[in-house]
Amino acid sequence: MIIHSSRTGRVRLAGRLSVSAAAVMLLTSACGGSGSGNSSAPKNFSYLTNVENTTVKTALETLATNSCSTENKQLPLKVDTVPQTSLDQKLQLLAGQDALPVQFAAGNAPALTDKLYGSGKIADLETELKKLGVYDQLEPSAISTIKALYGGKLEVLPYEYNIEGIFYNKKLFTENGLKTPATWDELVSAAAKFKAKGIQPFAASGQQGWPITRLVSGYLYRSLGPDAMKDVADGKAKLTDPQYVKAAEEIATLGKKDYFGKGVGSIDYDTAFNQFLTGKSAMFYMGSWALTEIANPEQNTVGAENVGFMPFPAVAGGKGAIDQYPSNVGLAMTLGAKTYDSKVGDWVKCIADHYGTTALKDQGSISGFKADTAVKDKNEVSAQVRRTIGESQQNVLWFEALFSTKATTVSQTNAAGLVTGSMSPQKFMQTVQDALSGT
Repeated sequence: MIIHSSRTGRVRLAGRLSVSAAAVMLLTSACGGSGSGNSSAPKNFSYLTNVENTTVKTALETLATNSCSTENKQLPLKVDTVPQTSLDQKLQLLAGQDALPVQFAAGNAPALTDKLYGSGKIADLETELKKLGVYDQLEPSAISTIKALYGGKLEVLPYEYNIEGIFYNKKLFTENGLKTPATWDELVSAAAKFKAKGIQPFAASGQQGWPITRLVSGYLYRSLGPDAMKDVADGKAKLTDPQYVKAAEEIATLGKKDYFGKGVGSIDYDTAFNQFLTGKSAMFYMGSWALTEIANPEQNTVGAENVGFMPFPAVAGGKGAIDQYPSNVGLAMTLGAKTYDSKVGDWVKCIADHYGTTALKDQGSISGFKADTAVKDKNEVSAQVRRTIGESQQNVLWFEALFSTKATTVSQTNAAGLVTGSMSPQKFMQTVQDALSGT
């Protein structure tokens, strides 16, 4: 039996995680209450998620009827949903009542989850997975990403796992005698050649902002190494330091040379994506969640067979490695500590063993759980991304991953100005640093 209340819908999770100080304060006070107690054995494998995300819910329902049917009989899956905008408030309420479900979407920011974990509301997943003998069913790169986000702890499960890089039009590269760029200089040279031929080098959404700031952090990670943004968060460096401003200058130069096309500041996500999928631009920095649209022939007139994926290129003399990919786990899921018992453990073991294969086979969705290598990918670029995830041992985060809400907003709303020339690189980095410093 599967009990669920659901609505259709889908949300792109671009790794933009933020939380207000007020929300954290509310959660802190909520976690301090004793509540009515909910430590008795659960009657259902209750699962609370955001209504927009149907991928995980669908995969779990599939598992409940086949691979995990035995586990579902002893503890029926029960799915409840709330709008993502209401999720944090709902979690705070349930935490205060000591009534968190067995499994739930972990909130819109690591800060919220850390509060729950610190107050004993979330199960020690690393310990439990090792007890169940399925810890090795998680991709090492997914574990690395989670621990980078959650203070070195495995507080969530990677039902979704995305790496980021540059998707490119292989046909355009071949027609113009270009090889896949491996260095920043080669990337800039390729962009110049496309521009000279009347082809827009890059598609990007200035309206969203983060597709541009991702380029800034990409350059920083390659030039300064994988701790570039952590050093800023820890106060060891500032965005106004010369080597940080240098990254902003490099991205601003791309805009100055019109490599993002006209009107990039007003281009939204879907329009930028369409520019790439219809062959109007040669390259598109994006995460692996884009594979769904790339596999859709109605949207991708270029053809999936003509799309390649490359890492952010190496910077000459840089301390970063080309195989350190920015990554995120979407809106992550976790499990309550007080409802975790042997029946829940049986479900978790079955999920670890089968979720990756089910999501990939049925929905073409890549997760942080290992999938059966016999499952065929929808196209070569999907296979390439999956191989990359499997081979990657260390990943990095994105520009705003460790920022406050204020700094995240300031960064993303001013990103377009960086590439349109209305804000200098120095001013952009100063403005974001001021927001980080609270000045």
